[in-house]
Amino acid sequence: MKDVSNAQSSAVVVELGMGQLLSKGFVWGLKNFLSLLGASLLWMLTIWIPYVNVGTTIALFSLPVEMSKGKAVNPLAIFDGRYRKNMGEFFLWAGLYNMILGPAYVFAIIPGLILSYSYSMSLYILLDKELSPSEALSQSNKITHGYKWSLFAAKVISFLPFPLFLVIPEVGPYLFSIYYILYFPFYLGLEAYSYAQLSKRLS
Repeated sequence: MKDVSNAQSSAVVVELGMGQLLSKGFVWGLKNFLSLLGASLLWMLTIWIPYVNVGTTIALFSLPVEMSKGKAVNPLAIFDGRYRKNMGEFFLWAGLYNMILGPAYVFAIIPGLILSYSYSMSLYILLDKELSPSEALSQSNKITHGYKWSLFAAKVISFLPFPLFLVIPEVGPYLFSIYYILYFPFYLGLEAYSYAQLSKRLS
C-alpha cells in the first residue's frame, strides 16, 4: 500500500517551471509585502535575545507554510509560543541537514547543490506535517524529484541583480539596499509557491 501511495504522489504533475516560480513568487511576496517585511524586521530586532530568538527563527521559517495555505501573515505572530514547541525537532533537523550537506560540499560542490535542493522543502514539511526530521528530509527528496533545476534557476536569476548593482558607480549601493529590502519578501513568496505546489506530491 505504501509503494502504491508513493507511486501516485510521484506521478502528480505540478506547475513549477522557472517562469512560474519567478512570477508567482513576486506576486505572492508583493501580496504580503508589508507583513513579511514587518516580520523580518521584528526578527532582526530580537535575534540577540536567547530562547526568544529560537521561536522567532522557527516562526520566520514557517511563513512560507502559512502563505502556501492562503493564510494572512501577521508579523506579531512570530512571538507565538507555539513555535518554540518545535525547538527540539528544529535543532535535530538542522543537525541532520548540515551533517549530510557538509561533507557533500567539502568533497564535491555539484552533489552538494543537488542535495541542498533535494532537501529544500524538508523544514517546511517538518513544521507543516509534524513528521520526524529524517522523514521530512526523505519526503523532501521525493517531492523535489524532477523540479530541482527549476528551483535552482529561479533563485539564481532572482539573485543576479545583487552583484550587478555593486559595480554601478555612485547609485549602486543604494540600488543594492532597495533590492535587498524587496528581495526577502519575494524570496519568501517564491518559497511559499514552491511548497504549495510540491506539497501536492506528499504521500
